[in-house]
Amino acid sequence: MKALLRTAIDGAIARLREAGALELEALPDYQVETPKHEAHGDFSTNVAMLLAKAARQAPRALAERIVAELAGASLFSRCEIAGPGFINFTLAQDVVFDVLRQVREAGDAYGRNDSGGGRRVQVEFVSANPTGPLHIGHGRGAAVGSVLANLLAASGWRVEREYYVNDAGRQMDILGLSVWLRYLQQHGRDVPFPAQAYRGAYVEDIARELAAREGEGLLRPASSVPPASASSDDERHLDDCIAAARAALGEAFDAVRSLANDAILDEIKRDLEAFGVAFDCWYSEASLARNGAIDVALEELTAAGRIYEQGGARWFRSTDYGDEKDRVVVRENGIKTYFASDIAYHREKFVRGFDRVVNIWGADHHGYIPRVRAALKALGLDDTRLDVVLVQFAALVRGGEKVAMSTRAGEFVTLKQLVDEVGVDAARYFYVMRRSDQHLEFDLDLATAESNDNPVYYVQYAHARVCSVFRQAGERASAPPPAGASLAGALTEPQERRLALTLSRFAEVVASAADAAEPHQLTNYLRDLATEFHGYYNAHKVLVDDAAVCWARLALIDAVRQVIANALALLAIRAPAEM
Repeated sequence: MKALLRTAIDGAIARLREAGALELEALPDYQVETPKHEAHGDFSTNVAMLLAKAARQAPRALAERIVAELAGASLFSRCEIAGPGFINFTLAQDVVFDVLRQVREAGDAYGRNDSGGGRRVQVEFVSANPTGPLHIGHGRGAAVGSVLANLLAASGWRVEREYYVNDAGRQMDILGLSVWLRYLQQHGRDVPFPAQAYRGAYVEDIARELAAREGEGLLRPASSVPPASASSDDERHLDDCIAAARAALGEAFDAVRSLANDAILDEIKRDLEAFGVAFDCWYSEASLARNGAIDVALEELTAAGRIYEQGGARWFRSTDYGDEKDRVVVRENGIKTYFASDIAYHREKFVRGFDRVVNIWGADHHGYIPRVRAALKALGLDDTRLDVVLVQFAALVRGGEKVAMSTRAGEFVTLKQLVDEVGVDAARYFYVMRRSDQHLEFDLDLATAESNDNPVYYVQYAHARVCSVFRQAGERASAPPPAGASLAGALTEPQERRLALTLSRFAEVVASAADAAEPHQLTNYLRDLATEFHGYYNAHKVLVDDAAVCWARLALIDAVRQVIANALALLAIRAPAEM
């Protein structure tokens, strides 16, 4: 609806310019907003106040000229000037309720738009290290990423969903060590287990799988593992244990790592599938080294004069692009850093030809953004094509108390456990109903409550209520409208008008949420629509004796049902017919 208003306003201004009544070089980015009070109309704009200075006219005088140009438009029933120059619009009744026809004709496609224009976008999300099962923190990134991808697809983008598998580096070494040590313990070897190794029960499960595959072939003397000491929780001691495991096992250590990686990744894939999340591509970090992509990226930066050597290490001049300090890409021992892999990975994203790249990252990666942008600029790539959406930690609240979590210690609630307890619908909805960069307390008691206090229940109940009305209506629901019946003429209650105006906002919300990468806009909209509907339903009977009014009200609530169903589909949440 706002787009329709902008077209009308732009046309009025264009006619004033053509007539010489308005001298203006460019049209400013004015606002079209919904007033706080219904008495001020359906929409309001500040266009006259923004144009006044450039046009060398008083704001109210300019507003009067714009209103005069709009006076004959069938779009409005009233245009009024308020305050210093605001223009308030009240839409014609038939314009307001035309949304019911649009919803009926578009059906499941209502709300879709072409703002993406068929351009390609990659959404990379979750990308958790395959060092343990997905926990509730990962679940929030999974929900935000998958809903955003759905919103982009509904907005005309060609979307590719990608999971970056961190299957290289020290964390995988720690996982391999953890599995091997549990394997030794399961075979009676009295070996110490470092405090900083991975301690979850899943590690013991993988160790048993290793035993089933290798038998006793990987057994080594307990002396192969450095003894525990007062500093056994130190990261250096952990590195000593990894080095000892590599020395004892040789190439078999990489096989242990690979087994652990595959076992955990398989579990991650199962959990995500059960959570309604699918990926088009699982991209291996290790492949960047195998195919030479890291070397190519570093060579390009070196050729551009952006790499220098100091202290035996190689450094990227990221401060040239606004980063707080330069970054190591190759350590003194010749090992490439994780940042070097990330440079290569982001370069490769652009090589694949995406017009837009969206990364869903944990909020603790905030400081990582400037260095990645710096690398893209240094490679001659357009970093404005990269969007980074930060996702804050999600804390689980049970009985009013937060649940402590530690991945290495194995003390965490998995995503699977959460879904088993509250269901997919509640989990996905709760994860995206707040801005992703805000902390989220996931209240289990609320998520499982069958009451209007539970936001997802409240929305789904609105859909089920409409379905119930249609079951009660029986043949009346499919009967043709009475002769001469008019939606605009029959729907005279203020709440009916508000419902129709809320329905007309849906496509704008989808486009805005996709463009701003803010899925919570969709849940906010659903809350507003459900609130309007429940209020209307509680105040007005739908199946009244007046055939024309009954037909019109059925059309109205059926449009509500369709829009709720379309919005829930974008969230990958059920729209139940009964509750």
